[in-house]
Amino acid sequence: MKRIHLFEFEDLKWFPNWIRICMTRLIMVMHKKFKTSQDMAKLLSDLIEQTKITKIVDLCSGSGGAMLDVVSQLKYVHKIKNVELILSDLYPNLDAAKKINQTNNSVSYRTTPLDATNLDDNIEGILTMIGSFHHMKPELAKRILVEVQKRKQPICIMEINKKFPIVLWWFFIPLSMILCLFITPLVKPLTLKQVIFTYLIPIIPICFAWDAVITSGRIYRMEDLDILLKDLGNENYTWKKGIIKGDSEKIYLIGHPN
Repeated sequence: MKRIHLFEFEDLKWFPNWIRICMTRLIMVMHKKFKTSQDMAKLLSDLIEQTKITKIVDLCSGSGGAMLDVVSQLKYVHKIKNVELILSDLYPNLDAAKKINQTNNSVSYRTTPLDATNLDDNIEGILTMIGSFHHMKPELAKRILVEVQKRKQPICIMEINKKFPIVLWWFFIPLSMILCLFITPLVKPLTLKQVIFTYLIPIIPICFAWDAVITSGRIYRMEDLDILLKDLGNENYTWKKGIIKGDSEKIYLIGHPN
């Protein structure tokens, strides 16, 4: 594979969870800018129609990502009733979970950790991963695909196809830090801690910029997906991959039982 799996701060066990939460809120802003929810909803609408499954389990949800908007799109744009969404994460955002679990009947946030590479037997529904599949090293990514096919469980994976040439990484890191300064006022909820550690003590911009640029080297491109899918797929299960053009290029991978 051509991908380069350097470390991201979000993946480190010792990384303070409050900084991780601040960064995932920034990612939510970026998803809105890139219209991720509209593209994901279209893919899921087709998958729901094919599988007749309306329960969705989102993996690596962070602060909710694009999936909260995806549910609205499915209900009000694609006219799909009875959509149920369960958010989950290895490091759950308990503040977001508390708010979501108290105010939304069709969406819930699991408050106990869920490892995408080691799913509970009782996890049922369409699995989704938005901007998170690149966190998995090839052996773990392969394990996820093998497991969902074995369980005959549908999955929809999407990544924003960032392309930062390696030789220019050190140029894009400071640019991403500047971007962080501009998009922080759009964060919801915007806490005093996020403001302080963005503008006065710029820990968040440094970590955000590093992860944003390193992600571009970690993305599984189309040829990488071919390697992961080798020996997968049979008469009982189908895989489909593709690229969505638009405000930002997105790569998707869908698997479903036949």
